[in-house]
Amino acid sequence: MTESEQGRAAPDTADVVIIGAGPAGLVLGNLLLRRGVDCVVLERAGRDDVAHRARAGFLAPNTVRILQRHGLAEGLGRRGREHGVCEFRTEDGRFRIDYRQFGTGDPHTVYPQHELVADLLDHYLDGGGRIRFDTEAVAVADADGPAPTVTVRDGEGRPDRWRARYVAACDGRHGAGRRSLPPGSVRHHHRDHGVTWLGLLAEAPPSLDAVGYATHPRGFAGHMARSADITRYYLQCPRDTRADDWSEDRVWDELDLRMRAPDYGPLRRGRVIQRSAVPLASDVIEPLRHGALFLAGDAAALISPSAAKGANLAVLEAEILADALTGALTQGDPSGLDRYSERCLAHIWRAQEFSHWMIRLLHRLPDPEGTAHFQERLRSARMAALRDSAPQRHWFAENYTGI
Repeated sequence: MTESEQGRAAPDTADVVIIGAGPAGLVLGNLLLRRGVDCVVLERAGRDDVAHRARAGFLAPNTVRILQRHGLAEGLGRRGREHGVCEFRTEDGRFRIDYRQFGTGDPHTVYPQHELVADLLDHYLDGGGRIRFDTEAVAVADADGPAPTVTVRDGEGRPDRWRARYVAACDGRHGAGRRSLPPGSVRHHHRDHGVTWLGLLAEAPPSLDAVGYATHPRGFAGHMARSADITRYYLQCPRDTRADDWSEDRVWDELDLRMRAPDYGPLRRGRVIQRSAVPLASDVIEPLRHGALFLAGDAAALISPSAAKGANLAVLEAEILADALTGALTQGDPSGLDRYSERCLAHIWRAQEFSHWMIRLLHRLPDPEGTAHFQERLRSARMAALRDSAPQRHWFAENYTGI
């Protein structure tokens, strides 16, 4: 472990213990570190794994502004690419929306999440931040008292404990933060959308200069560029599909069919280097605070990837929480902590609503009530409105890029 990883404070105490070294945890750690707040990040994976976990890659305009505001945007400024066009392919043809011409006029920035995390990690360590890799948080105790603790175990299973004044759980929906919430202390909202995607990362150049959304009787297909040589694809598949059930030939043939390659041009094929089965689900905890324990990122809310909001919500929540913790610890002002949950949930529910709209726009959903034809006609009407109505395009652009 390097000197910068060891840090300056006692090895088992910190004013803020942050669980998880994803976008939420590392943005929070960087902001607290720069404001002189003693913090430590606990991460169950090793450093190489943290820096190379492939995730989403669409940064909202507000996310870019947050990173720029705090001096964390050097990498995305050099390597990120602005993107502002969607192409929809349907049974009725195709149409494109340059969403920079609608709504607020802002584009996305395409920047792979693992590169952003690597940037944030370098900033944090270069600034003297403390982080413990290969350290799994097991439970948070005494969060309703003045001195919460985080029980951990290292990579060899040895137990330890960290003492804190506040704990920020940025460790996902199955992490120690959520597991440690007392029964009855929060309301848990969950919705299974009944749709599964086969998520694919292909070693192939993009085939479109746009994000591609294709609807087809066999199911949805999606195309999202990640870099000049890497493209992410999605294929709707049966719920019980395992990630490795489909051969590469079947994957590419199905993508060709659903994206109507014979009509609009062939896809540029390449080796599939990563695949996963992704059940589309929405999940929200209310409130996002229990005493001195705060939830952020996927620990606060899980959102389907249909609208690319997850990492963007995580960065926004981290900034709000950093401001609140700084006020409480350096100025004795707890008002930001008291408002944290309400402020974040307003953004979370807005993102959930748009994500739900996208799911209904792009998929033939399960039909337990026998209304498939009616639902399909509604979906067709939504798509036609998006194609033909300028006000609808303004609404789409504002919500697609907003957070």
